[in-house]
Amino acid sequence: MKILVTRHGQTDWNVEKRIQGQTDVELNPTGIEQAHQTKKKLEKETIDVILCSPLKRAKQTADIININRNIPIIYDERLLEIDYGEIDGKLGSEFDYNGFWTITNTHQYKGAETLTNFIKRVHECLDELKKQEKENILIVTHNGVCRAINLYFNEIPEDGNIIHLGMDNCEVVEYWLE
Repeated sequence: MKILVTRHGQTDWNVEKRIQGQTDVELNPTGIEQAHQTKKKLEKETIDVILCSPLKRAKQTADIININRNIPIIYDERLLEIDYGEIDGKLGSEFDYNGFWTITNTHQYKGAETLTNFIKRVHECLDELKKQEKENILIVTHNGVCRAINLYFNEIPEDGNIIHLGMDNCEVVEYWLE
């Protein structure tokens, strides 16, 4: 099964380097254009279903990619960005963003989802895909989820930090799921 993964288009919060976990931020004009470029990039790809985070920025990206295609879109809460709790909306420079994405990190922010639980939820979604009869799936989601997906197919880095496993806005990565 071929899995294509894309991160939503740019938002104003991305530009500001503001943490936008589960805050429902919309695409900005650049993000809309990025989604249209991704639509063009994926035009020749056979896609049986789109799995999408239910947050606006991902939904807008999926809807643009799906213009004139009528591919079924399934919204899955397991593809939501990590819940950053009390640091949601803060600038990445206002806390240890790099440390947050380290598997061995034991610091817990109030109301935040643990990295372990977050990765487990994303991996459960991927495990479930193995049972699908679809051949080609597009996942439209968030940078943290992209990190967890990358981790599903690759080993944990030696330093335990998965921050570099993320993706740019509307970048597309292909994986194969057996």
